Amino acid sequence: MQRFVNRAALVTGAGQGIGYAIAERFAAEGAHVILADIQESLLLKAEETLQASGYSVSHQVLDVSRPEQVDDVVGRIVAERGAIDILANNAGIAWEEPFVDIKDDNWRRMIDVNLNGMFYVAQRVSRHMKEQGGGSIINMSSTNGLAGEAKYAHYNASKGAIVLLTKTMAIELGAAGIRVNAVCPGYIQTPMSEAIDDPEFVSHYIEHYIPLRRVGKPQDISGVFAFLASDDAAFIHGECIVVDGGQLA
Repeated sequence: MQRFVNRAALVTGAGQGIGYAIAERFAAEGAHVILADIQESLLLKAEETLQASGYSVSHQVLDVSRPEQVDDVVGRIVAERGAIDILANNAGIAWEEPFVDIKDDNWRRMIDVNLNGMFYVAQRVSRHMKEQGGGSIINMSSTNGLAGEAKYAHYNASKGAIVLLTKTMAIELGAAGIRVNAVCPGYIQTPMSEAIDDPEFVSHYIEHYIPLRRVGKPQDISGVFAFLASDDAAFIHGECIVVDGGQLA
């Protein structure tokens, strides 16, 4: 399928994991994809790999928690491409930390990246989408935004806030032709999750919590992003799509 020909897609957190898979999927379906990430080394590798496959991609180094950087990058993209048709608002961080031990700086960093950063990018992009007559924004939440999990109070709080941010954006932006949705993945195997969890934990989690008896893959999420950004989802708006192998069931 080539659902995104002549469209520009900005993907944050695109250097690896789910973000990279989303970028690859959009590019494979004809979009020009702007890869954004805080780690330039990952961006350059991702860009080289995707260009070697014949895809149209470029990159922008971006710390989403810094609004002045977001202003600069979004403005530069619009000046170069003329529009941002799709935003995959994916950048995020996570780590374990018991609630009573969470350090103030760690709380602020989690909220700065996962929530504030998502707000900054979505707001700046939506301003341009209003001028161009519409677009699609997909925010990355989590099953942790719908149900709690021990040792992730800061992460859970950030992802729960994204659910209501998404719904409010949908209410305010729909009349401008901007569709806004969120995706709530369950356990997805990525470099970030592998850095947190050992194989024994993963095996236990699969056996006891995931009815499909496997962890998710980044491609399980990228397909949902592509669907939500496409005209196939033209009347889906303000929704939070759970992709968890049955975990919340």
